[in-house]
Amino acid sequence: MKNTIGEKGVLAVAGGIAIGIGLLVGFSPVAFYASSEIALGDNASMLSEVRAPAMALTVFGLIMLASIGLPKIRTAALAVAAMLYLSYGGGRVISLAIDGVPHSNLLFALALEIGIGLMCAFVFWRRVDPV
Repeated sequence: MKNTIGEKGVLAVAGGIAIGIGLLVGFSPVAFYASSEIALGDNASMLSEVRAPAMALTVFGLIMLASIGLPKIRTAALAVAAMLYLSYGGGRVISLAIDGVPHSNLLFALALEIGIGLMCAFVFWRRVDPV
């Protein structure tokens, strides 16, 4: 039988973080962004644009957690997790190169996103191409 403890662990961490951040941004965006010295204000359009991807992040996190108990979707969830985290991290790298150095919280987020994304990609690769 295949050992899936590592897969489940990576998905638990990735899913938990995605859900946590998604819910924080979705339900308290002004306070969340203020912690990184970003002022959203009370513009309804801006808040809508911030909350929408937060809810997508929450849903993807739920899929990651659900895949822990549903092995049939685990490969897809690992691929989604890798793409999600690496795309966030990649976007931050592009911004770093174009816009300059952001708040330290966002540099921490960059490192976390790249790290989790690479772990998910590695576990995905091991799952589809076992050595």
